[in-house]
Amino acid sequence: MRVLAVVNQKGGVGKTTTTINLAAALTLLGKSVLLIDIDPQGNASTGLGVMRADRGVTIYDVMVEGAPLKEAIHETPVENLNLIPSEVDLSGAELELGSQEGRTTRLKEALAGLPDKPDYVLIDCPPSLSLLTVNALAAANAVLVPLQCEFYALEGLSQLLKTVELAKANINPDLIIEGVMLTMYDKRNRLSEQVAKDVRTHLGRAVFKTIIPRNVRIAEAPSFGMPVLSYDRHCAGSKAYMDLGRELLSRRRKS
Repeated sequence: MRVLAVVNQKGGVGKTTTTINLAAALTLLGKSVLLIDIDPQGNASTGLGVMRADRGVTIYDVMVEGAPLKEAIHETPVENLNLIPSEVDLSGAELELGSQEGRTTRLKEALAGLPDKPDYVLIDCPPSLSLLTVNALAAANAVLVPLQCEFYALEGLSQLLKTVELAKANINPDLIIEGVMLTMYDKRNRLSEQVAKDVRTHLGRAVFKTIIPRNVRIAEAPSFGMPVLSYDRHCAGSKAYMDLGRELLSRRRKS
């Protein structure tokens, strides 16, 4: 079981969209995947067709109330992709956990007790470097960073990398940066091309070769409660996420 935390404290960079569609791509490549939504907004849960009224046991119950992780698993319309949904009460988890012992490793401990382990766990983190994100970093083998192709792309990235290093030093010595993925690329926009070039110059091999384009089908799919790979398998966005999944698996084979 490989656990990947999808993290960026900046909102609107395609983090949840990437988590959902990378998870779907991995299932089409023969892997079993568990997606854990630890963003109180719960967008990944909605994007996989699990409505708020149907969520029952959620990641809040696991992290705050101590419910077994297996009780929170929900099936999704995507074969071999299961979901641990989120809910708005999770926004108060930091206060509720307070200074309790082990508050940064609640998610890690819950995953350790999972009886049937999938090939991959993808954790959709909130757009902040909060206790919830720290729990994801403590539980993860590696971090995936979606980065939007816009002027402010590199702003805040240094802070995120520092947070990852702090997590590595204090709670998870084996944590690595799996890679940075460029999202919302517009080939008609010279700025997108320049940002992509600058990011590759700064981060080199850490940046995935696959670039996720701006694509109307990617934007439409969540309103139907499904990944773009289920909504329109042949659009440019679906092809890009399949390429990203293949590249991720290829990196693992080479490491």
